[in-house]
Amino acid sequence: MKFGLIFLLSAVAGVLSGEHFHSFMVGFGVAAIAVGAGYWLSFRCSVRYPQLALLMLLMGLTAKIGVTIIGVMWGLEANLINSPFIFSLSYLFFSIVVTYSYFKLREFQLERAKSKSSNEGQFASDAV
Repeated sequence: MKFGLIFLLSAVAGVLSGEHFHSFMVGFGVAAIAVGAGYWLSFRCSVRYPQLALLMLLMGLTAKIGVTIIGVMWGLEANLINSPFIFSLSYLFFSIVVTYSYFKLREFQLERAKSKSSNEGQFASDAV
C-alpha cells in the first residue's frame, strides 16, 4: 500500500511538472545518488565501535552534501534545471522516498539474516 502511494504521488508529480520534467528528473537522480552514497558509507561498519560508527555517519553526511552540490552544479551547467522550485520539491520528495526505501531494504535484509541464522541453529541442534 505504501509503495503504491509513493508510486502514485511520483507519477502525479511527474505529470504536473511536465513543462519542467528535466528539473524533476535531475532532482530525482541527485537525491537517489546522494542518499545512496550517504547510506552506503554510513552503514559499512560494525556497531562494536561507536566512534567508528559516528565517523562513518559523518562521512555519509559529507558525501550526501558533496554529491548534492556537484549534482546541482552539473544540472545548472548543463541547463537541465530550468525550474529551481520543481527541482527542490523533487529533491525533497525523493530524498524522503529513497531514504525510506533503503531503510525498508535494510530491515528486510536483517530480518532475513536473522531467520536464516536461527534456522541454521535449529538444524544444528537437530543433528546432535
